[in-house]
Amino acid sequence: MAESMSGLHRSCRCAELSKADVGKEVTVMGWVQKQRNKGGIIFVDLRDRSGLLQIIFEESECGTESFAKAEKLRSEFVIAVTGKVCEREGGINKNLATGEIEVRALRIRILSESETPPFPIEEDSKTKEELRLKYRYLDLRRPDLQRNLILRSKVSTLTRQFLAEEGFLEIETPILNKSTPEGARDYLVPSRVHPGNFYALPQSPQIFKQLLMCSGYDRYFQIARCFRDEDLRADRQPEFTQMDMELSFVDVDDVIDVNERLLQKLFKETIGVDVPLPIQRMTWQEAMDRFGSDKPDIRFGMELTNVTEVVKDCEFGVFKGAIENGGTVRGINAKGQGNMPRKKIDALVDFAKGYGAKGLAYIAIHEDGTIKSSFAKFMKEEEMKALIQAMDGENGDLLLFAADKNKVVWDVLGALRLELANQMRLLHKDEYKFLWVTEFPLLEWSEEENRYTAMHHPFTMPMEEDLQYLETEPGRVRAKAYDIVLNGTEIGGGSVRIHQNDIQERMFEALGFTKEQAYSQFGFLLNAFKYGVPPHAGLAYGLDRLVMLMAQMDSIRDVIAFPKVKDASCIMSEAPNIVDEKQLEELGIAVIASSEKKEDEE
Repeated sequence: MAESMSGLHRSCRCAELSKADVGKEVTVMGWVQKQRNKGGIIFVDLRDRSGLLQIIFEESECGTESFAKAEKLRSEFVIAVTGKVCEREGGINKNLATGEIEVRALRIRILSESETPPFPIEEDSKTKEELRLKYRYLDLRRPDLQRNLILRSKVSTLTRQFLAEEGFLEIETPILNKSTPEGARDYLVPSRVHPGNFYALPQSPQIFKQLLMCSGYDRYFQIARCFRDEDLRADRQPEFTQMDMELSFVDVDDVIDVNERLLQKLFKETIGVDVPLPIQRMTWQEAMDRFGSDKPDIRFGMELTNVTEVVKDCEFGVFKGAIENGGTVRGINAKGQGNMPRKKIDALVDFAKGYGAKGLAYIAIHEDGTIKSSFAKFMKEEEMKALIQAMDGENGDLLLFAADKNKVVWDVLGALRLELANQMRLLHKDEYKFLWVTEFPLLEWSEEENRYTAMHHPFTMPMEEDLQYLETEPGRVRAKAYDIVLNGTEIGGGSVRIHQNDIQERMFEALGFTKEQAYSQFGFLLNAFKYGVPPHAGLAYGLDRLVMLMAQMDSIRDVIAFPKVKDASCIMSEAPNIVDEKQLEELGIAVIASSEKKEDEE
C-alpha cells in the first residue's frame, strides 16, 4: 500500500552525499534498483537521477515495522528513507560515486509499488530498442540515458548564458506559419476558422529571424523546435531542435568567431574537452577533392588522389571512358590492407555500387611486393608503376579507384573511406575534430525539377566576386555559406544573407521564380527589405546531433526524451493516430482510403 509524503522533506539526491556527510541524518528518495536480504540485514541500492546509494536495514536500528517494509521491497518500488550516513563497512566500492558511504535506515515509507518491469533498468541495455521505446518512461530511468539528457540540458543552459553575455536576445518566433515549399516537405496544420486553408509548422525560423534583424534587434537567438516531413535516418527526426542565431552588421569571420568561442565553452564545461582555436577552415571544393564529402571526417587520412592525368593514355576502358565523358579517375590508399581477402574486396565493390559506382578497380600490393589487380592486364608496366607511385603505394597497401562523373566519384570514395575507417577501427568517439567548410556552391542543378535550386536557401549571399556569373554561369557561383563539421557530421550551418533587393531579385530569377511567384511565397520578407535592412548573417546548430556526438552515441534517439522511429511514429503514444469524425467535420476534411488499401480489403 502506497504511503503519502506528508511531513517528509528530501534532504538531497542519492549521489550528492559523500564522506563529508558521515554522521548526518538525511532523508533520501528514489527507486529501488536492487534488494538483497541476507537474513537479519537487508541491503537496498537506491537510485535517482544522480546515481546509486546503498541503504542498510537492520531491525535493531529501524524497528520491526520498517524492517518488514524493507523485506517486501522489489525493483522499481519508490521509497523514502530517513537514516544516518556512515562509512561503508563492507569495503569501498570504487565503481560508485557514493562507494565510501552507506545510509543506515531509521525509517522507511513506500511511496509507490511497482509491477515487474518488462526489461531491466540498467546501463548499456541489451533489450531491443523497439521494446524500450514502447516503455520509454522506463527506459528513461536508465542512468546512461539520464546522463545524456542532463548533458543536453547543460548544453542548452550554457548556450543561453554565453549568448546573453555576448549581447544576444532570446526571442520566440511563430510555430504556425505559411507554407513555403522551397526546401523539405512541410507538416501542414488545417485551420478551422479559415476553412480550406493551412498553416505549416516551421522547418526553421529563417524568415522570422531575418525580419528581427530588419526590426533592429541586432543579435537574436532561440532554442527552437523545427519540423520536416522527410525520410528519416539515424540522425534525423520529424521534429528536432535548433540552436538558432542571427547577427546584424557582421560578415563571415564575425559569425565564426562567436561560434568558435561558444563551442570551446560548451565542450570544456560539459565534457572537459579542450577545443583549440581557431578551428581549421576548408573550402567546399577542397573538401570534395580531398575527402569526397562536404562534411569530411578528418580524424584519419586516406584522402582522395586525382590520378586522371596519370592514367589518361592507358587502355583500361573504364578509366578511358570516364575521362572521355568529362569525368575523373580518383583513388584512396588503404594503408596496410594489401592482404585483404578477395571476398572482402568484392564486398567493398558491392558497397561502392550502392553509391552509384559501376564497379571499383583495385591494386593489392602484398607485403612481399607482389601485385594483384583487377585491371593490370590493360596497363603497361610503366603505367602501373606510375599509378602506384602517384598513390604513394607501398608494400602492404590496398589501392581502390573509382572512375565516373565527379559527383559519383566523390560519393563513392567519400563513403568508401568511412567504411574502411570503420573496418580498420580508425574512428575514436573520444576524439573531437572540428572543421569549418566554407564557400559552398550557391546553387545546384536538380534533374527532377530541371532547374537550379538553392544549396542552402534562397536568401544566401553569393561571394561578391562571383556575382558576375549569376546569370551566365550560375553553377560557378560560390556562396557566403559555412558549415561547422564535427567528426564527419554537420552539426551546424549558416550563411551571410542577401540584404540588397536587386541581388535578391537576381537570386530568385536564377532559381526560376517569376517576380509574382517570389512575392507570393516571400512577400512579407521582400516588402520588409524596402525599409532599410542591415547586413546580417546567422547560423543554426542541430542540438540533437551536437549532443549525440558529445555523449558518444550513435543515434539522436539516445539524446531525445521521447523520439519517433523511422516511420515518424511514436511507439509509446501510438502517434500519429485517427481522430474523431466530428473533428474532421469541423475542419472540412475527408479522409480517403488509398487505392492500395482498398485493393487489400477486397
